[in-house]
Amino acid sequence: MENWQPLAATTLIGSMPHRDREKVIELILRVIPDVPAWPQLSSFPPEQMMTQYLEGLPGIREEQGRVFIHADAPEFEQELVAFYEDYLTIEEGLTALDSSRFGLGPETGRTFFQFLDYLKQTSPALRALKGQIVGPFTLLTTLKDREDRALIYNEQLVDVVVKHLALKAQWQIRRLRSCGYPVILFLDEPALAGFGSSAFISISEELVQRLLREVVAAIHQAGALAGTHICANTDWGLVFKSGVDIINFDAYNYFEKFALYRDSFLPFIENGHIVAWGMIPTDNPDTMLRETPQSLANLWLQRIEQLVTPSVSLSRILSQSLFSPSCGCGSLSESAAERVLELTNELGHIMRSHL
Repeated sequence: MENWQPLAATTLIGSMPHRDREKVIELILRVIPDVPAWPQLSSFPPEQMMTQYLEGLPGIREEQGRVFIHADAPEFEQELVAFYEDYLTIEEGLTALDSSRFGLGPETGRTFFQFLDYLKQTSPALRALKGQIVGPFTLLTTLKDREDRALIYNEQLVDVVVKHLALKAQWQIRRLRSCGYPVILFLDEPALAGFGSSAFISISEELVQRLLREVVAAIHQAGALAGTHICANTDWGLVFKSGVDIINFDAYNYFEKFALYRDSFLPFIENGHIVAWGMIPTDNPDTMLRETPQSLANLWLQRIEQLVTPSVSLSRILSQSLFSPSCGCGSLSESAAERVLELTNELGHIMRSHL
């Protein structure tokens, strides 16, 4: 996929509020026909962003509604050894990844599997398929041990989580590629919005880059493009250096913050990489309802002028652009989420007319 260009195609972040799986799958493939993503239906607890990727981790426990890693349990060492044995046999080609602990289960993957079945039955003409997993920084800073310490402060568990997510990513890519389309896999990293704050003051940029680069390398090894989605402001210089092919962010609310990194953005584009501009606001339904496809297009075209140069023209930026909602739609009503998808589709048509 090295030479794949989006050409102002549209995609979405993943989470949707629906409970009717068939309805939402048909909706996505009809309204986002360029680069659709399989929907994470957050109304089903097993499909929530964090929960969906915990299966297979050693030491994972749930007590009184709290999920954590019990690294002090007597059986933890045995679980850890079994995890590394499974990881190594897959890496050495001795065990099939498809049937391993690193896949989605029947409940966490119910919508994912139905999405794949629907694609194989209908064979729509798509530019690519998008998948998503929780990013390593977000999982490591959100999931905690029994003593309520974030896993990112435990070197052993950092290694486990990164290897776990790397194979989760490869498993998903293989399943998506079986449908016959190019694949893009996003790392959803909402916690990176807090990087550099007092909450994470002791976490170095080098560590964050290492986490991202290891999972990105696994995505590339599996033959997919790697993207990252961050739904607020962050240290964009770190993200530009993380090895990802695609940066997706809330361009409706944070364009000006992103534009401060112009000196990183321009070589990123010159090297053939992609920005997915989250131009349809999902944080406030009233704001979204006030916008039209043309008003969103005008806003983006006005703002992008500060990033255009003689060598990085508007046409070139558009050729290397995707357009998406600013974040997932899981917290919206079904009707609002459907309006977000329609705005995304219509915005894409307008932007492609400028190519």
